[in-house]
This record gives sequence, C-alpha cells and structure tokens, in this order.
Amino acid sequence: MTEQQLEELGPALSGFLDRFLFCCGYTQTFAHLGVYVRGLLSDLPRKSVEPIALQAGTPVRTLQEFLKDHQWDCRAVRDLLQRHTADTLSALPDDGLGAVGLIDETSVPKQGTKTPGVQRQYLGCTGKVDNGIVTVHTGVCKGRYKALLDAELYLPQGWSCDRPRCRAAGIPDSVAYRPKWQIALEQLDRARANGLTLDWLTFDEEYGKRPDFLAGLELRGLRFVGEVPRSFSCLAVHRAGRRPDGHVKGRPAEEVVRTGSVFRSQPWRVLRLARQTLPEQVWRVKAAQVWLSTGAGWSALTYWLIWASNDQTGEEKFFLANADEGVPVAVLVRVAFRRFNVEHGFRVCKSELGFGHFEGRSYVALMRHLSLCLVAMGFVAEHTERLRGEKPGTDAGAGVPCPARTEPGVAQADAADQRPGVRAAGHRLSPGTQPLRTTVQTTAAGRRGAAEEASSSQAKKTKQMYCEVKVAL
Repeated sequence: MTEQQLEELGPALSGFLDRFLFCCGYTQTFAHLGVYVRGLLSDLPRKSVEPIALQAGTPVRTLQEFLKDHQWDCRAVRDLLQRHTADTLSALPDDGLGAVGLIDETSVPKQGTKTPGVQRQYLGCTGKVDNGIVTVHTGVCKGRYKALLDAELYLPQGWSCDRPRCRAAGIPDSVAYRPKWQIALEQLDRARANGLTLDWLTFDEEYGKRPDFLAGLELRGLRFVGEVPRSFSCLAVHRAGRRPDGHVKGRPAEEVVRTGSVFRSQPWRVLRLARQTLPEQVWRVKAAQVWLSTGAGWSALTYWLIWASNDQTGEEKFFLANADEGVPVAVLVRVAFRRFNVEHGFRVCKSELGFGHFEGRSYVALMRHLSLCLVAMGFVAEHTERLRGEKPGTDAGAGVPCPARTEPGVAQADAADQRPGVRAAGHRLSPGTQPLRTTVQTTAAGRRGAAEEASSSQAKKTKQMYCEVKVAL
C-alpha cells in the first residue's frame, strides 16, 4: 500500500458511514457514530466508551449518552449494512461456490451479574462453563471476502423468566428466551428481506443436530452443508429407495458409515485441501444418501451424509447436505470447510474491533455496540477486497495481473491458518483527519514462479500470506 492509498482510507470511511446518516435523529448523534466507529478501528488497547472518548476529545458522558440514550436506530444501521453488503457481493468475482452464509455463535467472559444476558453458561471462547454472554451471528463469504452481517444477544431462560431483572437492564418485554437455532433462522429471514441471496449455508454440529433448524432451512429453500454429530440419527438409502417404515429405528451416523453396505462398498475419494500458509491437508471422503429420523417418523426427502477422515490428524467429520444428486461431492466439501471464515471474523472483531470490550448494564447500549462493530468490520472487509493485490503505478510489477490459483483447492484455509500481523506506522496525516489507526487486512494473492521466489525473500514472506496492516491516518 502506498501513502496515498493510506490517506484515502480516511475519506473512504467517511463516505462509508454517510449512508447511516438518517438512522440518527440529530446531526450531532451521527457525528458521535463516526467517532465511535473510528475508535473501534483504532489501535487503542481497550475500545470501550471512555478510552474512545478521551482519544477523540469528546466528553466521556456525551459518548455514554450516545450509546445509551440518544435517538438512533441500530436495527436500521444493521439493515442498511446488509443491503450494502448485498450490492458488494453481487460485484465480487465468484470462486465457483457463490455467496456462502455462515451461522455460528461466540461468547465473551464477563464479570458480575448486571451485563444483559450474563450468567454462568458454556462459553466456547474458554471451552468451559463460565460467567459471560453469548451472541448468535450470521456471516457471509464469497471468494476471499468475508464479513459478519448480524448479531443478536442470546437471552438465557433464567433472565427471560425474571422480567424485573430484564427491565432493569433495559431489555424490552418483547425480547425473551429463544433457542439459538431459532435466532439464526430469524437472522436469515432478515438477511433475505434486505436483499441478500445465499447460494449455500454452512454451520457447526450444534445447529446441525437440531431437526427443527434443518426443517426451517428446507422451508426457506436454502441449500446447506452443515456438520452433524456422530450420534446424528439417520438410515442409509438402499437401492430400492423406499422410505423406511415408522417402526424402523434410526442409527447413529458413525455406525451408518462404518457398517452400512452403501458406505463400505464404495472407495475413498481423496481430496486435497489447499491452505494459504500451511501444507495442504488430505482428507478421505465417502458420501451416500440417507433418510433422517425426525422423532415422529422419517423425512420425506433424502440427504447426503458425508464422512470425511484425515489420516494425519485422526480427525473425523460428518456433514449433512440437502443438495441435488448432481452436485459433486468435492463442491459440498468445499462449502463445508468455508465455515472457518466466521471464526476468522470473530477473531478480527475481538482482537481488532473491540467486540468484547463493552462495559455497561444497558441492553440498548450493548446492541448498539454490536451493530457498530458490524459496521467497522464491513468497512474493513470491503477495502481489504479492494486493495488486495493492488500495486501502485510506480511499482515495477504494476499492471501485471496476479497469477490465478491453479491447484485444485477444496478449502482455502482452516481456523488456525493465520500468521502474525505486520504493523506499518508513521505515515503523514491528511488535512483535517482525526488521529486514527485503521485495521485493514490484506492478502497477497497468487503464486510466484520458483525462480522469483528464490531471488526475493520478500516474495516468500508475502506469498499467500494473511497480514493485518495497521496504518496511521
């Protein structure tokens, strides 16, 4: 990136935020929205209200009131962001999978008992039952573009049944306990209403094990490839193709793939998963159609059950897909492994955008904080895609297109496939721009020839390397 490109990010952020002007009741409120988003994009170690306000020269109380009491609609902000993302996705190049929706949840440890939704519950970030909050999210990826689209607080039953406690935290009576899978379906409905068209959907086994969630996806006509637990109840479809009688019991997916004749009779398909910075993974895959046990009988439709085994790591994964018979299994596996993108989004939001830095007791303030984190990530995702691989006109390689990937990749990267960030600072401030450090993630696209790699150590460092570049605007 050049100095000019870095300076252009300041006006670009202002232009990006302009679309949210009419979500705010007053011009002053919109100005505070810009202050808050810039604070989330800064390099402050703690991105809660007080340090953001002090850095911007805004009274702390004023920014607290902006987040809690000012008249602005964070739901309208979210809807406008989704509509803008829909337009962005339509202009992006396709990698053969289209736009893949991502469903997942994340958690943040919290102390005390006053933060909305806080209690002792299982937190994925710590891997144990701990005190904290859980939020449900919908994300999207297309090619290398990735962003989060929605965020909703999971309200535990203990909170939902204690309405005086909810009112003290500003939680409306209309907000009550809902299973996480139901929140996810509501988010998918919102995204569709805002013009987002998803070619596929993927999710982990916590959602895959819910029959009502799978039925909800079928009702909405969404194609999915989601992970299911090894205990998932199903039955292989045999040549006759007849649906089992009601008295026939389902069998665990693990038993079906290990002992069923449909799986035992077919050879393994070897799929190589290309990754950006680590050696490729090799998975052996088998797939066959199955009936699903619904508890009250058997599903009217058949599904693909995919068994993936990694000899090197010993991992086994089970995926369920509602794709047509003509869709290649390799495509289904590629979709399934796109789920790492939502985990990447969580890492960026938590480490760079202050996602978990909210400090307060107000439900309204928490939801507004989450919505502005989505806005900040939307800006980062859009300009990462725009600047990826771009070279200035004075560069010796300018105008030379990046080589296309030629290896048969099934998944671009896994959740742990990242490298340490690179920090660049000291660039001249553009006139009238507030001190701000913006996180922009870039990926050096394409492969270099063997001779070029040998002659340039810099090429080795940047080859398909994920970087986080923080620049001073």
